[in-house]
Amino acid sequence: MFDKKTNRVAIVGGMRTPFVKAGTTFKDIPPLKLSSHAVKAVVDKFHLDPAQIDLLAWGRVLHDPMISNLAREIVFDLKLPPSISAHLVSNNCITGIHAITDVSDAIGLGRAEIGIAGGVESMSTVPVLFGREAAAIFIEAGMARSLPDRLKVLARLRPRHFFPEPLSFKEPSTGLTMGQHAEISNKEWRISRLEQDEIALRSHHRAAAATADGRLPAEIHPLAGIERDTIVRGDTSMDKLARLSPVFDLSSAGTITAGNASPLTDGAAAVLLMSEDRAICEGHAPLAFIRAIEFAGIDPKDGLLMAPAVAVPRLLKRTGLTLAEIALVEVHEAFGGQVACNLAAWEKGWKEEAIGRIDPERLNVLGGSIAIGHPFGATGARIVTTLANEMARRNVRYGLVSICAAGAMAAAMILERP
Repeated sequence: MFDKKTNRVAIVGGMRTPFVKAGTTFKDIPPLKLSSHAVKAVVDKFHLDPAQIDLLAWGRVLHDPMISNLAREIVFDLKLPPSISAHLVSNNCITGIHAITDVSDAIGLGRAEIGIAGGVESMSTVPVLFGREAAAIFIEAGMARSLPDRLKVLARLRPRHFFPEPLSFKEPSTGLTMGQHAEISNKEWRISRLEQDEIALRSHHRAAAATADGRLPAEIHPLAGIERDTIVRGDTSMDKLARLSPVFDLSSAGTITAGNASPLTDGAAAVLLMSEDRAICEGHAPLAFIRAIEFAGIDPKDGLLMAPAVAVPRLLKRTGLTLAEIALVEVHEAFGGQVACNLAAWEKGWKEEAIGRIDPERLNVLGGSIAIGHPFGATGARIVTTLANEMARRNVRYGLVSICAAGAMAAAMILERP
């Protein structure tokens, strides 16, 4: 191994599938195939010798009970060396950052030199859930010792047992959905519908521009005939956004619509990380290096999606950097209102000291999750790849990632260039 004291963790690059609206183009492609597509794209693009890969950390939020370790199945599906250590991580929307952190920590501590991190989500292929009563009957039948005993148990089934329960996005601790929580924060922080729609409009227009000039497509390995993200709407307008009805608070006070919220999305994304010495040895010029990572959690009653207001100030304080030194900022757009709430908290101060105002010209310069899409487990890898590429193009020193998550948690990361 190289001397860990002389090495930083380098982001060599990343690749992903196109991001598409759930229930459309990728509806018949299982998460394993989406994942393998993204990982293979990284291996091919950066001419990796698979035998040199030490670690694969992969994320998924909505799990398939038939595949307990999706990361390991990617190794087998791609016929990569079985010696590659591979594990699955999961923590809602910050899952991808956890995967990157796992690989980064392994490299930093000398346990690995080359690793791939990322994640996937297929909202089109989520498991079908039956009620607890039906599940108990099926389990009991499966454990029966004889066919007559099994049939006796199954005879207790009634028509109601064959209606699956819809997948719920409610917080187990509060009984409210993420969107309902976001509406509460919007009202507490006095975020208008107009401000949310403006964030959404900027997201679509910037993503459309970055698609047209090739910056976003450069990160995409085409799949099923799709070469670009299909959710981006470069022709949207404030007038079109204003016509949409609220979806969480249906009263006149509702502000969140399908237009200013991230859509349910299918897709996968992967990032290649190496020790600095190994990257140089392999002939790669790192896009950026991971300077520091911070995770935070708060009480959901204080705002389910407000933890970035804690994570980012703490990260800046720990690194001794100021917001003014950060050239590019990537804030995950779960909702336009959630972005606005956290921007206000950073500017005014909330549970941490104020860190200042972010110039919109530095924020999500290639668009964000509202326009590009949000496959839960893949978003972290997508954002880190996008930021690192743009930092290299502009040759700026510091970039910041901020991602909120269900469970009232958040992740923040600072990338740096020499």
